[in-house]
Amino acid sequence: MRELHRRYHQSTGIVFSSLYPGCVADTPLFRNHYPLFQKIFPWFQKNITGGYVSQELAGERVADIVTKPEYSQSGAYWSWGNRQKKGRKSFVQTVSPQAQDEAKAERMWELSQKLVGLA
Repeated sequence: MRELHRRYHQSTGIVFSSLYPGCVADTPLFRNHYPLFQKIFPWFQKNITGGYVSQELAGERVADIVTKPEYSQSGAYWSWGNRQKKGRKSFVQTVSPQAQDEAKAERMWELSQKLVGLA
């Protein structure tokens, strides 16, 4: 997302962003985990950590990022944090130093181009 933003936002006006909608613990994402984990993890997220997000809420957050003008900041990584309190507002999350490394991003871009036959 950051590399797309760097390469194309200024010339095209396209908004490039990403998001962490929260922990959607009861999707097929965990289908390859142990069955016990598949049962315990969603319960743990709902009752212990408070990090659980329903598939519906995650979908609403994705739709908001795509359609609402308040999310028109290109190059942003949107988040609601790890704790999903009712009414929690979104914010631009600071990304890790690795994600901020422009040399790594450019190298990843070049490798990706090679993998899909564009270089």
